[in-house]
Amino acid sequence: MGLELFLALRYLKAKRKGLFAVVTTSIGVAGVTVGVAALITTLSVMNGFQADIQRKIVGAQAHVTVYGAGSARDLVRIEDAAKADAEVAATAPFVLGQAILTSHDRSVGVLLKGLDPAREFSVNDLAKKLVNGGWDGVKDGKTPGIVLGVELADRMGAEVGGTVVLVSPKSVATPMGPLPKMQRFKIAGLLKTGYYEYDSGTAWTDISAAAKFLGVEGGATGVGLRLTDLRRADAAAERLRAALGFSKTVRTYAQMNQTLFAALKLEKTVMFIILTLITLVASLNIASTQILRSVEKTRDIGLLKAMGATAAMIQRVFLVEGLLIGGTGVGAGMALGFFLCWAIATFPIVELPADIYYLSRVPVDLRAWDVAAVAFMGLTLTLLATIFPAVRASKADPVEAIHYG
Repeated sequence: MGLELFLALRYLKAKRKGLFAVVTTSIGVAGVTVGVAALITTLSVMNGFQADIQRKIVGAQAHVTVYGAGSARDLVRIEDAAKADAEVAATAPFVLGQAILTSHDRSVGVLLKGLDPAREFSVNDLAKKLVNGGWDGVKDGKTPGIVLGVELADRMGAEVGGTVVLVSPKSVATPMGPLPKMQRFKIAGLLKTGYYEYDSGTAWTDISAAAKFLGVEGGATGVGLRLTDLRRADAAAERLRAALGFSKTVRTYAQMNQTLFAALKLEKTVMFIILTLITLVASLNIASTQILRSVEKTRDIGLLKAMGATAAMIQRVFLVEGLLIGGTGVGAGMALGFFLCWAIATFPIVELPADIYYLSRVPVDLRAWDVAAVAFMGLTLTLLATIFPAVRASKADPVEAIHYG
């Protein structure tokens, strides 16, 4: 490839009549640069949002959750199976159920979770999410305590120290007939996970108080597990399914939020395809430049063929030339993309309303795999766009090329 590279560089450096080829080449390089930079920046920002959402979800729930602890024996069996797995670092039983929360003449359906603070905080980060009050107040008593999400408390006009009433979907027998079960709870704290679904629709209380209120006989409805490696969640869940059988439901944090993560993945894929079109247009412009150059170099091609150059060699000259143009654009685009990612992460270029996104800046997560995929895509499109001009140039007849060139 030494001669082909030499000729390709010579053609690129040669002074041509007029500025058309220079302008089209520059436009092609600029187009590839913009496309690559836009792709790297966009994918990095989307990765940042996805990582932030994942961090908030994992901070509010366990890595793997096992449902179906209907009795004390089931609970012991689940915990024994979990402890037998070397990748399970901690376990915490819980009670989960639906209830209606009432406060200040307002009512809303909530997900009530009963937990044991001593064990729950070993499988998630809820202990760090309190913005007011404390977890000590949730201990079961005459008036058990409850922790509300900040969005839920704001909607209900509830404050720490106040009281709310929970209505259970299960009725209780009275002399007047079955009536909804109701219980008063004292607000012990307010919690902010940063994930709206939890902050607006979840309430936490002591596991014994929740079991008593919801009528859970076994004392728990499931067990949350924390793993030594979050990336091994799917494998750990498969092992637990095999150990516990089909009577128990085992779900990872990703499976419990499958719709959200699927939407984020689809959005990232669509953005990759759309922004790839920018690079495709620039590659077509490079193709037109190469066709123009093959016409300009007709006489040179004829002389090369007359001296023994093969059609394959002529093709390689123009392919190398196109790759040099595209490679310059890809390299410049990667540098520009890295700079934009650094600037967005470092300076408040784009500020977000913190009360909506719980973020003041756009998160950026630059991943090597995405950069490699973008670079490969840019070079591949450039190569494909250069094939036709290279083949066209190689078909020139040496006699006619010298005569009419």
